[in-house]
Amino acid sequence: MSTQRTEHEAHIARRGTIGAITQVGTEVSINLGSALAGIAMPLVGAPVVVAVRQIVMTIVLLPLYRPKRAELSWARLWPAVALGVVLAVMNLSFYASVHIIGLGLAATIEFLGPLALALAVSRRLLDFVCALAAGVGVVLLTGLDGKVDLLGIALALIAGAAWAGYILLTRRVALTLPGLEGLTVAGIVSLVLVIPVAVFTFDATTLNLGIVGLLVAIGVLSSALPYSLDTFILRRVDTRVYAIITACGPAIAALFGWLILAEQFSGMQIVAIGLVCAAAATAIATQRQRPATDLELSAEAQL
Repeated sequence: MSTQRTEHEAHIARRGTIGAITQVGTEVSINLGSALAGIAMPLVGAPVVVAVRQIVMTIVLLPLYRPKRAELSWARLWPAVALGVVLAVMNLSFYASVHIIGLGLAATIEFLGPLALALAVSRRLLDFVCALAAGVGVVLLTGLDGKVDLLGIALALIAGAAWAGYILLTRRVALTLPGLEGLTVAGIVSLVLVIPVAVFTFDATTLNLGIVGLLVAIGVLSSALPYSLDTFILRRVDTRVYAIITACGPAIAALFGWLILAEQFSGMQIVAIGLVCAAAATAIATQRQRPATDLELSAEAQL
């Protein structure tokens, strides 16, 4: 019995390690795609970039989706539909923010969403200190001289709130719907919402083969690849571990913003980004692991 338990624990540990490594890869992929989007948005606009992202994701996932009529019920699919709405809001607001205030700043402010999610149920003094430190970091990042666009900051905050909802809904979808079914439904819903906005703002004269290739690359790096892997990841790590790794996101975004978009950061802004990341990682890493729910235990048994 002890041998079986040890083997089971080793299996769970391997699954967790694979999930964590995969998530690091998705963080690099998402932020590289976002940096490329920073090149494309001045040419075609944020809604078109988001629409192409969703089109690429849907093209990749739809052939794998074979729904049964009996399974197409609101009670079963509402989390995936809600996830699609959240995806549309998150992507539109985030890219619009990147276009206004830059990738490094937008990604760091957006990260307040997952951080708030991690701290929402906590009553510890340490978490209050970490939340205060993250808030100070964001204030330092956005500047005290009033030069940063308030609309860009507001859009990043909306993206952060949507991101928190994305984490919760993706985990629920991953645990209740098989394979990539939930993500496919979410992608279709998001595409239906985004397409009208993109069509309204689209200027066909801006397109050429180079722009099309760039948009496809953005779609693969920012949507098809990482969103497909998120269901894989969240079946292997809990939201706490997911959030800890995600804490590296703002730093990765700032790095790609500097390398690809030639964004410049003052010493104070670099410190601010590090402060937000450190506060988030500290708050999340020191939380107690919650016990698995019946739903999660059931899902684990099926994997």
